[in-house]
Amino acid sequence: MSVNAEGLLPEPAAPEPGERRRPILPGADPFYVAPAGFAASAPGSVLRSREVEVALLGAIPQKVSAWQLLYRSCDLHQNPEVAVTTVLLPFGADPDEERPLLAYQCAIDAVADKCFPSYALQRGAFSPGSLPPLEMLIIANALERGWAVSLADHEGMGGYFGAPREPGYRVLDGVRAALSFPPLGLDASTQVGVWGYSGGGMASSWVAEMAPEYAPEIDIVGAALGAPVGDPGETYIRLNGTLHAGLPALVVAGLRHLYPGLGRVIRDHADDEGIRRLDKIETMSTVEAVVRFARDDFDDYTDIPLADILGTPEVLEVFDDIRLGGRIPECPLLVVHPVHDQIIHIEDVDGQVERYVEGGAHVTYVRDRLSEHLSLMVISAPAILEWLTDRFAGKPLPPSGTTTVWSIALSSALAPLHGLFTVGSTAARVLFARPLGQD
Repeated sequence: MSVNAEGLLPEPAAPEPGERRRPILPGADPFYVAPAGFAASAPGSVLRSREVEVALLGAIPQKVSAWQLLYRSCDLHQNPEVAVTTVLLPFGADPDEERPLLAYQCAIDAVADKCFPSYALQRGAFSPGSLPPLEMLIIANALERGWAVSLADHEGMGGYFGAPREPGYRVLDGVRAALSFPPLGLDASTQVGVWGYSGGGMASSWVAEMAPEYAPEIDIVGAALGAPVGDPGETYIRLNGTLHAGLPALVVAGLRHLYPGLGRVIRDHADDEGIRRLDKIETMSTVEAVVRFARDDFDDYTDIPLADILGTPEVLEVFDDIRLGGRIPECPLLVVHPVHDQIIHIEDVDGQVERYVEGGAHVTYVRDRLSEHLSLMVISAPAILEWLTDRFAGKPLPPSGTTTVWSIALSSALAPLHGLFTVGSTAARVLFARPLGQD
């Protein structure tokens, strides 16, 4: 197979910009196929690239520059694999102009590849019930500030929602790929910020935790972790049988393929209907899974009490492995979480923060009394954007410590209230397909 002038493998045919065509799902798209010999490449090496169009909900095209990069990364056990990130530049950006890079982790929260950002954010994509398309309303704020953005498919091609460590590997290698991709105009000295909420906050936590040992050369100036889960095992126990039971079911459905012991326990103790439901949920979007599995109790599909299954060594090993806070980030952290989060209990995030602080990390932790899980994602955006802007500018860090406020939107120490109007104005630009990053 021949290579082009940049030494990259030729890319499969992609729709011309402006052409209305539904993109191919990642599992069937040859762009995602690992080229022969890729494992010999250094982590983060770009193996293939293509220009794409991104759109809100697949229908409203966004005036930004966008590419997809296939690059060499690794899995949980650091075995070589390929991964994909979607990289964005503001409309009409000069690649010779210095700018930071934001690694934004979407809340994929699903196993199905129709929920991967690289598919769901493309123009023409059909992914009802997936979350990344809605996050374009948040991501656009980074582009408005002139930042470059990298959106990795951090769950990998297997869609292993809830897996430890490997989201960090994929995101960090996606950053390496973006820094070396000539059209972005970035380089090894580019400052990098990290941001994600909920499932994206969990992935961002792994980025911050794995960076010191896996990618110490990347200049990560700060990581903003929104509702970052903290202890996924405890979250499973709390959500099983509730209105949000589909979320832990999605985690189990994916992790059973990653942990042989967990898969064996499920095969030994789950009945045929339980296995069928796990198989089915792997094809669903996040919202569909939450709706279809509301109040589902895994105890109804096992031959022994669920409490006994949760006490097996195989399951305890998984719970210990996926708990956050076992490694200490070196970059400063901003953590935000609702006190009355209906999905992720405040105690789990308190524990994650406590482990970081005890290890010596600099953590500004803000607990919001009035918000709940979904609303805080939007309400916290102005504060996070200002905090990241200050990190890129090299301003002094706010004090490390925990603060409980009535509303982060009303806390002038974090961000003025008018920041919400700015976020709303940017959302309007997205809705009306106005150029992002252009005054």
